[in-house]
Amino acid sequence: MTPHVFRTGTIDTGAIVREILKGYALPLRGHHGVVHWARVLDNGLGLAEANDANVDVVVLFALFHDSRRVNEGSDWGHGRRGAELARSLRGTFVHLADAEFDLLYEACRGHTEGTISSDVTIQACWDADRLDLGRVGIMPEPERLGSDFARLLVPWAVERATQRVVPEIVVREWGV
Repeated sequence: MTPHVFRTGTIDTGAIVREILKGYALPLRGHHGVVHWARVLDNGLGLAEANDANVDVVVLFALFHDSRRVNEGSDWGHGRRGAELARSLRGTFVHLADAEFDLLYEACRGHTEGTISSDVTIQACWDADRLDLGRVGIMPEPERLGSDFARLLVPWAVERATQRVVPEIVVREWGV
């Protein structure tokens, strides 16, 4: 698979990333930093296209899901904190209808639980994140991925994660 080029459309990911980074506590290029967010974005866009997930929710999940971690290890509640940050930016940087925002909130809140969701958008978010586990030496478990397409992406995603591929958006649009 080739990476999807993300065209910002109505979501200004650069502005959102700059806003998130005002309160980001970890190294920018650490295990849970901007390079991870960008690979999750690439993964998620492919999954959204294949599985008809809501692209705006997938994009915003990539940015917010680890945005309020306080350490690189076990950090209970970081997904909820990221979701709350997204809530605080509604109307300024985050423009989603209530039902879409509820999906984003749940995707961020529950992304570390290791479960499968019946909602295609939430699952695309979780699979996008799980596909980047290679960055910390963990092979994604196929039974924890929610679609056949996600399972097909494992070799590609693991190679990108272990090679620490830096998607172009990190420099081009996020300036990091």
